Parts: sequence; structure tokens; C-alpha cells
Amino acid sequence: MASSSYSNSPCAACKFLRRKCMPDCIFAPYFPPEEPQKFANVHKIFGASNVSKLLNEVQPHQREDAVNSLAYEAEARIKDPVYGCVGAISVLQRQVIRLQKELDATNADLIRYTCNEIPNQDGRRMGEGGGSSLGQSPGFYYPSPWNNDPSGDGYQRGGDNNM
Repeated sequence: MASSSYSNSPCAACKFLRRKCMPDCIFAPYFPPEEPQKFANVHKIFGASNVSKLLNEVQPHQREDAVNSLAYEAEARIKDPVYGCVGAISVLQRQVIRLQKELDATNADLIRYTCNEIPNQDGRRMGEGGGSSLGQSPGFYYPSPWNNDPSGDGYQRGGDNNM
């Protein structure tokens, strides 16, 4: 007669550690047998003993989030041993800054286009002889909350520092 351990395969952690998976195994709910690489990565970076201690200290309703975080951090550390997930965050931050600059440039182009198409009271389009400059014209500019520095290098230029 087959025992219950044969009908239910052991969790990925117990399989990796080559031990019998008990019904009260702390790893079983979070490392299913279908995801062996998830535990292998976590074990390689953090160690099974440390993960077990961490899961026992975390409240049960927070354990799944903790395991997902450990798995993400372990995978990032394996891909980039020096920076880990901080490297990924840094890349994303640079991408946000680059896209914000692109959005600011597009907004500036939109303002120039809009100001050249709106007629003045005397019937001339703005920008045609005597029109006001961009800084003085009523436009549709929406200042960016991310980057108010037009050069994008983090330094204020000129004598007009309002800090």
C-alpha cells in the first residue's frame, strides 16, 4: 500500500534538501514541487536555515509576500552578483528620468506648435513679427513634478536661485 508521501510529492525545498516533507513543513505552502528553481535560488543566496528562521518569525499572513520577495531578490542577485535588485531599480530610475526628459521635450514642442497656431487679437499668429516669447505667452505647459531642471543634470544655473 502506498503511503501519503508517494501520493503527494514533497515540496521543492524538501526535495532539494533530500528530506521527508512533513505535513507541517514550513516551506511546503510557498515552494511547490512544480517550482524547484525558486527554492534552489533562495537556498543558494540565503540558505535554507535562514529562510526557515525568517518564515517562523514572520506572521503567517505575511509569509507569502516574504517568500516572493526572497525569490525576487535571489534571482536578481544570481543575475547580477554585484548589485542584485538595486541594479534593476537603478536601471528603472534612469529610464524614468530619460522618459521624463522626453516628455518635457515633447511638451515644449507642443507649446511651440500651439503658440504658432493661436491667432492674436490683431489676427496674426503668435511667433509672426512682434509675437510674445514662449515664457510670456499663454500656453498649455504642464510643469513636470519629476524634473524642474531643464538641463537634467541636477545643477541650478544662473543667478536666479529661489532656494
